[in-house]
Amino acid sequence: MAVKIARLLRTCLIGLSLASAMTPLAVAGKTGKTNKTDTSDMIKITAPKPAPPSEPTMSPSNDIVHNVDGAKDLTTLAAAMKTANLAGTLAGPGPYTLFAPNDKAFAALPTGTHDRLFKPGNEDALARDVGYHVVPGRLTTKDLAKAVEAGGGTASLKTLEGDSITITKDADRWAISDDKGNVAHVTVADLAQSNGMIMVIDQALIP
Repeated sequence: MAVKIARLLRTCLIGLSLASAMTPLAVAGKTGKTNKTDTSDMIKITAPKPAPPSEPTMSPSNDIVHNVDGAKDLTTLAAAMKTANLAGTLAGPGPYTLFAPNDKAFAALPTGTHDRLFKPGNEDALARDVGYHVVPGRLTTKDLAKAVEAGGGTASLKTLEGDSITITKDADRWAISDDKGNVAHVTVADLAQSNGMIMVIDQALIP
């Protein structure tokens, strides 16, 4: 009996010794993997894309004047239309296409230009400037594309003021040139109105 007990104890001790010897190998195997960076579960962070120009909130059931009045980035143009006594015309049946300079475009005018245009008694000059941004008819960018193609790369559009503006394609943007050689670009296109169309531009045009 004593011999059997001795053999059993010896077997247990051998098993414990083997288990103790294998434990560091198992730990080493696990820790060895931690030396490498595992990116399988990491969240990739990319730089945000530049935000596109904000599109004015406009209802196609409203006329040009109503929608310009409600556009937060067309406040200077809205004031100019009223001061120039053109609100009645542009609220009429039309149809008209308005190339609408945003507030940044007016702010970029040479020093003193804004005050001169809005000076009391200068309504006629302001009416000419505003009218130079208006073309009779309801024009979309598809219509501009057809006109430019038919003109061999350019299209001349007669404005409400009487002079013309020139339409071209500048890379992937529509460009509008005035009589002075200034070039504006359409930032937001094809804003449908009940009496026409609005295209927001980034520079004021000078007749």
